[in-house]
Amino acid sequence: MPPAVKTTPAHESQEPATVPVQEPSVAADDQSVAPNSTAPNYADYAVVAARHPWRWVGTVIVAALAAAVLYSLVSNPRWEWGVVAQWFTAESILRGLGQTLKLTVISGSLGFLLGFILALMRLSSSPLFSSVSWTFSWIFRSTPLLVQLLLWYNLGYLYETIRLGVPFTSITFAEFQTTSLISQFAAAVLGLTLNQAAYSAEIIRGGILSVDQGQIEAATALGIPRWRRSTRIVLPQAMRAILPTAFNEIIGLVKGTSIVYVLAYSELFYTVQVIYNRTQQVLPMLLVATIWYIVITSVLSIAQYYIERHYSRGALRTLPPTPLQKLRSFISTHAPIRTTASNTASNTAPKGQP
Repeated sequence: MPPAVKTTPAHESQEPATVPVQEPSVAADDQSVAPNSTAPNYADYAVVAARHPWRWVGTVIVAALAAAVLYSLVSNPRWEWGVVAQWFTAESILRGLGQTLKLTVISGSLGFLLGFILALMRLSSSPLFSSVSWTFSWIFRSTPLLVQLLLWYNLGYLYETIRLGVPFTSITFAEFQTTSLISQFAAAVLGLTLNQAAYSAEIIRGGILSVDQGQIEAATALGIPRWRRSTRIVLPQAMRAILPTAFNEIIGLVKGTSIVYVLAYSELFYTVQVIYNRTQQVLPMLLVATIWYIVITSVLSIAQYYIERHYSRGALRTLPPTPLQKLRSFISTHAPIRTTASNTASNTAPKGQP
């Protein structure tokens, strides 16, 4: 007797047939992470350094040019290095060097102080302060430094006396002869200071404006006083933008003191001129001045690096390495890789074995 067949009415819905889902195979993964499996052995792999052929080509070319220049300096007797060594530490040269450093320190300090005041005046909401600051910078940046020095030195031609008193009255507290007050040193300091202040004002103003306005707003919302906002929040961040250009100005000021020779002031360059006019040894004496200027600017460049590194603490997670740290890192990374027999044996031995 044939088996009975059960029929389903047409109006009833049929359930879809279930298809078995195949589980993903994890055999390969299990084998790769098995605790008792043997780790790959890389002991026989050779470490090959990356090749930089064009870097080596450029290095060879630059080294050849540097060697040619150095050989020319050493082998050409017309440089007269013996004369350079004789005058390099002469007493007159050291006195001139001292006057150059004195002009740089005084003019740089007063110039940046006055420039800071002018920058605050330029940022002030007072139209008078802002206009005076802008006019000062406009005038002194528009005229050559040589013209300014000669103008200050000849101020006695315009004003015979300088009086201190109440303006627009006859009340006078003190009176000086201009020619006796404006000496060569005073004219040099005036010219260098005012010229430096005009440029420093724009440098400091740009640094202050580089600070995000949100920093000031957040500090104001926290109730931090204005003075602390300026000295602890705005100024440290502005210094990162101010320092590179400010040190460039200081280095330029060191070399700019050489233009004071037009006033017959005995700074380094004028002293060198006097000597080579007497001895007719022009090139050796110019080399003496050049080397001393290089020494001064090198010291300033080193100071700039460490001061910039100090003020970058709030902007960088890791401070840039110092030259000594770079040297140690270079030596450690370029040292040959040494593997001992015990280390090789320990790397090749299977895990779980002594």
